[in-house]
Amino acid sequence: MAEVQEKGTISINTENIFPIIKKFLYSDHEIFLRELVSNAVDATQKLKKLASLGEYSEELGDLKIEVSFDKKKKTITVSDKGIGMTADEVKKYINQIAFSGATEFIEKFKDKTDAKDIIGKFGLGFYSAFMVADKVELISRSYKAGEKEAARWACDGSTEFELTPAVKKQRGTDVILHINKDSEEFLDEWRLKGILEKYCKFLPVEIKFGTKEESVEDGEDKDGKKKYKTITVDRIINNTQPLWTKSPADLKDEDYLKFYKELYPFSEDPLFWIHLNVDYPFNLTGILYFPKVKNDFELQKNKIQLYSRQVFITDEVKDVVPDFLMLLHGVLDSPDIPLNVSRSYLQSDSNVKKISQHITKKVADKLQEMFKKDRADFEKKWDDINIFVKYGIISDEKFYDRAKEFTLLKNTEGNYFTLDEYKDKVKETQQDKDKQLIYLYTTDAGKQDSFIQAAKNKAYDVLVLDGILDSHFINTLEQKLDKVHIKRVDSDPIDKLIHKDEKMESVLSKEEQEQLKTIFEKAINNKSMTVAIEPMSPDEFPVVITMSEFMRRMKDMAKVGGGGYPFMGAMPDAYSVAVNGNHALIQRIVKAETEEEKLKLAKQAFDLALLSQNMLTGPDLTNFIKRSLEFVS
Repeated sequence: MAEVQEKGTISINTENIFPIIKKFLYSDHEIFLRELVSNAVDATQKLKKLASLGEYSEELGDLKIEVSFDKKKKTITVSDKGIGMTADEVKKYINQIAFSGATEFIEKFKDKTDAKDIIGKFGLGFYSAFMVADKVELISRSYKAGEKEAARWACDGSTEFELTPAVKKQRGTDVILHINKDSEEFLDEWRLKGILEKYCKFLPVEIKFGTKEESVEDGEDKDGKKKYKTITVDRIINNTQPLWTKSPADLKDEDYLKFYKELYPFSEDPLFWIHLNVDYPFNLTGILYFPKVKNDFELQKNKIQLYSRQVFITDEVKDVVPDFLMLLHGVLDSPDIPLNVSRSYLQSDSNVKKISQHITKKVADKLQEMFKKDRADFEKKWDDINIFVKYGIISDEKFYDRAKEFTLLKNTEGNYFTLDEYKDKVKETQQDKDKQLIYLYTTDAGKQDSFIQAAKNKAYDVLVLDGILDSHFINTLEQKLDKVHIKRVDSDPIDKLIHKDEKMESVLSKEEQEQLKTIFEKAINNKSMTVAIEPMSPDEFPVVITMSEFMRRMKDMAKVGGGGYPFMGAMPDAYSVAVNGNHALIQRIVKAETEEEKLKLAKQAFDLALLSQNMLTGPDLTNFIKRSLEFVS
């Protein structure tokens, strides 16, 4: 046993430093492994740098970092073959620099109760080991020529340490954690493997964790068939050269798709992607993928992973990525994003805002480029990507300024128009008496077909706006577009949707209209239905059931949240019933001899209107069928 070379007390006033570190340093104790492996990577990278500068001339050899554990001894060891440390360097970096960071940490946050308040850099990565260990040993041998003796540092979680000589054949550092009783969950192969794959999957130095068996070719048998044998090889848990670290010029589409599957094994192929590579005024690399978004897009969020020098940090990137682009998938890597002591919460500072703005610009530039390069292909993708564009337009003023040139509107014929193109298309036919353009739209072409056909009979065009965000998108468009009103095709009878001062004369007297109104109110017997007798074209339906554009839009917005109108979702439906006084069936009702016959015909006309909107169900539908049979028999 080596003779004790030095014992000492780390210079710090606060005696209860380790309990406080354990409580506040990280919200999740598994982070200790990320910190220790990251330190090992740094030590290895430094050695590589010295070798490249000619300051280290010996063989680098196998630079793998190894993570191992011993369940019986209750230890976890992280070993590297990096630059190592002399005894003096151990004292400097472990006792002085790291602990001075610990001192600052303690003095500043000993009275805090919320770990989220702890923001800053304290150099406490090494001391995260004490969250899970009763005792930590460090055995290190420097790369420097002439430094043949290794140093051993040990601390039991108090402010006392011991520093002794040690025997270590190779340069580098071993950190040995003697796991405490509360943290024995980490003495499990699959638990450790899961943590390494989560945080260290793309580190730039190979990380070995145990071994695995592989089948390899072993010549041929007498019949010429290939033979295989099983060999034991190191289990390397990381890809040291992830795609975002490479030049886009060196990559093919297959490379991007393969990497996407590596990130999201069970996802459909993405629509397309953006490769980011920025070195001024900040460093940012990464790949953002546009996935096929399902209707429940909340499930699609939080799929972007944030890295710092290939170390996984978090998938909570809302401060770095604009909200509307949280639907994207992929990775971002930046050493310039400020992080708190646990690297888990982002500070909203100017750098973060610049990065967010840059990502927005790059996405807009990519979409603009796709639109200009191949519009036909862009139109094919529009049904999948419009949710990103519309979300951006709703939530980001600057994005709208960039996106208005490639934002498309689709009509019921399946044709696509830019905002300017559509304005030109309808300006002659869909302008009201006040010179306002009226855009008509449908949210369900099947249910609203009768209204769509009525609009087409008037040579009006109808847009399809049936997406989950379209109620909000419509509101935003009305604010952005000059002299444009947007109305759902079933929000009024077609003659009232676009007022042109073209008044239709009624063939009914005022007295007949009053009688009709009373008959229909009795036949309908529903207080949520407001009846009005309207002079419409004889070619229009006898009865039209509508809900005002305001009411429909507010209820639609309430369904998807936001808009400031959550109360609208709980309000009862309020419909308008327009009775076409100029229709032959309505005139037949007026001329019917008995009130019973009038009510029967009125009920039939009203049920026809309900049926046209899929609003006729249950016993009412059954009675309508029976009544129809009576009329034709």
